[in-house]
Amino acid sequence: MTIFLGPAGIPHSVKGRGLAEGIQECGRLGLTAMEVEFVHSVFLKQDAALQMKTVAEEAGVRLSVHAPYYINLLSEKPDTITASHKRIIDSAERAAAMGADAIAIHAAYYGKFNSEKATEKLAEEFGVILDKMKENGIKNVRLGVETMARESQWGTLDETLELHKMTKGKIVPYIDWAHLFAREFSKIDYESVLKKMKAAKIEHINSHFEGMKYDSKTKRHKDVHVPIGEPPFEPLAKILAKQKVNITLICESPLLEEDALKMKKMLEKEGYRF
Repeated sequence: MTIFLGPAGIPHSVKGRGLAEGIQECGRLGLTAMEVEFVHSVFLKQDAALQMKTVAEEAGVRLSVHAPYYINLLSEKPDTITASHKRIIDSAERAAAMGADAIAIHAAYYGKFNSEKATEKLAEEFGVILDKMKENGIKNVRLGVETMARESQWGTLDETLELHKMTKGKIVPYIDWAHLFAREFSKIDYESVLKKMKAAKIEHINSHFEGMKYDSKTKRHKDVHVPIGEPPFEPLAKILAKQKVNITLICESPLLEEDALKMKKMLEKEGYRF
């Protein structure tokens, strides 16, 4: 069992400096993972991505990638789908060069589709993307469809698992624990999620963790990231420390490395040693 833990992006302590310094800072802090944020654009050139692989290996940091937010594979506009394909493929190309193991993707909004038809259509779109990746020689990168908090967005846990099944394991769920918590009306059963992932034979789980803002008017948590607290991390830490789960935990809290280090302490309190 191995747990990798780190921030979503460059730690605040090195803000204003480059990606390499961010990766090195994670290693210095005793964090073992970092997600490279392409959320607004795939900003990294291919040669620079190759350099980041060496930096990460030397720092002992496992890299993953977040693809741009501007993706909707179920859009009614063909140009949007074409652009979404390109953003995913560009992200995968850089991820492969960096040695990053997985990409978090906000796949789509339902639009005119129901859940079943949306999942079928996404399987088709990802089939095209996977073929293009193979054609371009992009290997060893898993495309991860993120579980989403908003009901207008495709991405329940069961939907991501069904897509994983339909693509014969080529597309994997990228678990956002707080998103699941918000979508399930401020409830989450960590054990159940892990059992479903195990049943799907997913050997390594890539995931996000952060807090979710509570809306006193709706009496629900909404899709606004806040420091860790709700959902609570302690119960998940207890389960992960006891079970044989290979997982990467990326802290998407606004506090980044500060909350990642708090999560590390909770895991160490339960007996896990990094």
